[in-house]
Amino acid sequence: MPSNISSAIVFVVNAITSLYLLVLLLRFWMPWLRADFRNPLAQGILRFTSPLVVPVRRIVPSFGRLDTATVLVAFVIQYLTVMLLLLIMGQTAGIAAIALTALVKLIVLSINLFVYAIFIRIILSWISQGGYNPATAIITTLTEPVLRPFRRLIPPMGGFDISPIFAIILLLAATIVVNGLRPLGI
Repeated sequence: MPSNISSAIVFVVNAITSLYLLVLLLRFWMPWLRADFRNPLAQGILRFTSPLVVPVRRIVPSFGRLDTATVLVAFVIQYLTVMLLLLIMGQTAGIAAIALTALVKLIVLSINLFVYAIFIRIILSWISQGGYNPATAIITTLTEPVLRPFRRLIPPMGGFDISPIFAIILLLAATIVVNGLRPLGI
C-alpha cells in the first residue's frame, strides 16, 4: 500500500477513535468533577457511551467515583487502535509496548480534553456572556477545577483573566512530558 494512502487511513482511524475516546473520557471525568448529570449534554454523553460501558460495568464494578468500566473500555479501544495502526503501517511491537503506548495516548488525550475545554471556554466568554447553555455548563464544570489554582496565583489584570493562558501552558508542558514516555511513535 502506498505511504500516502496508509497515512490517510492512519489519520482517519486516529481521528474517529480519538473523538469517541474524548467522549468516553468526558464520561470518566464528569463524576470526578461533580458534573450535573441532568444536563442534556451529559445525558447524551451517557447514552452515546453506554452500549460499551454498561455491559463491562456488570463485570467490573466502580470504586467510589472511579468509573473503572469506562477506563477499561477506553484502554481496550486505544489498545486495539494502536494494534490496528501498527498493522496498517506494517510494523510490529510487543504487548507491553502497545499497552504503554495506549496508556500514554489516553493520558495525553485526557490532558488535551482539558486544553480544548479551556479554549472553548475562552471563546465562549468572548461570544456569549451570561445565560444558561448545557454545553457551557459542562465546559465550566470541566475547566473550573483546573483554572481555580491559577486564578488564586494570577489575579485579573485590567478586567482580563489571563489565568487560562498559564493553565494551557502547564497542560501542554505536561503533554510533552507524558508523550516522552511513549515507546512507540504512533
